[in-house]
Amino acid sequence: MLNWFYKYKIYHLVFWMVYHFAWWSISVGDPVQAIDNILFSPYTTKFVFYVVFQALAVYFNLYYLIPKYLITGRYKIYLFALFLTIMITASFIVSGYYLTPAITGLPFEELFKKPTSAYWDLFKSNALSSTIASMTLAMSIKLGKNWIETRKREQELEKEKIETELKFLRSQFNPHFLFNTINSIFVLIHKNPDKASDSLAKFSDLLRYQLYECNASKISVEQELNYLNNFIELGSLRLDNSVRCDFNLPQATNDQLDIAPFILMPFIENAFKHVSQTHLQDNWISIHITINGSSLYMEVSNSVAQVHNNTDVIKSNGIGLVNVKRRLALIYPDLHVLEISKELDKYKLRLQIQLDTTKELEAYPEVRELSFKVS
Repeated sequence: MLNWFYKYKIYHLVFWMVYHFAWWSISVGDPVQAIDNILFSPYTTKFVFYVVFQALAVYFNLYYLIPKYLITGRYKIYLFALFLTIMITASFIVSGYYLTPAITGLPFEELFKKPTSAYWDLFKSNALSSTIASMTLAMSIKLGKNWIETRKREQELEKEKIETELKFLRSQFNPHFLFNTINSIFVLIHKNPDKASDSLAKFSDLLRYQLYECNASKISVEQELNYLNNFIELGSLRLDNSVRCDFNLPQATNDQLDIAPFILMPFIENAFKHVSQTHLQDNWISIHITINGSSLYMEVSNSVAQVHNNTDVIKSNGIGLVNVKRRLALIYPDLHVLEISKELDKYKLRLQIQLDTTKELEAYPEVRELSFKVS
């Protein structure tokens, strides 16, 4: 039953009847008397003229004048047409006053307590003011509805834009990761075939994770940490014996906490890529991740060569870091803190992500260090 009610917009008729009934109730001060006047008195004709002609004027304005003149910027023509519509509508409504005596057989003066010459008074005081009020109300409702729909559409477009951008950033990130890792394994094949074989096995596990296990927008923190652990082991295999790697990852996490996949790995990858590997200084990588409540804290630092002879470092365009910074801004706006500092012989970053928006960002906790030397 409701289908035809909305399909044929019968609710519009209900709206106009309720609107004019409300004004009539306010005018006479009694809703019951207003119903009696509308349905069981000579004033029914006048009520019908108000409902019909004001509704026609409103829809003529909303669906013809506004699209054709107002939206297209023809303001003067629109204002003139709107003024003409209001005046004609008010004139038709006043004609309902004069038609009522003809239908009911009662004198005009008895019905409306005014002489038949009071056309201008009825036009100005009753019909014109009521028509302006109904036109204003209808335009306000229509414009408000359009604003809400436009706002909703903009939000949907913005959401779609963000999702598209995130997919694009991830599509950029995956080839970046593949290039770096395959290049490292290629170098290891000539230097140490056994390590190359081990690296290839780890690399296979990482690809499986990328292709099949993390296509969702969010994954569990435990999954991401397991992935990082495998990546660190893979990265350690391609380091010289002179590099010391200290890392600490949580052994147990809250199963309810989720995180965007690959949001942490580029920072760790950057440390492995640019760590110093010379005999002129101490070479090291330090990676610490902790979870305090719903906040994740990560601190990554590494030594850098005071004189860069590595052409990869010089030519690096930083696609991975640029992408992950953009992803952080899109996925965790105002919910992350990223601090990066560069010194002569050290690169350090601290990242804090609020995984649960119900809690405020807290200070970095102290982290217990676990150390091992890569051999």
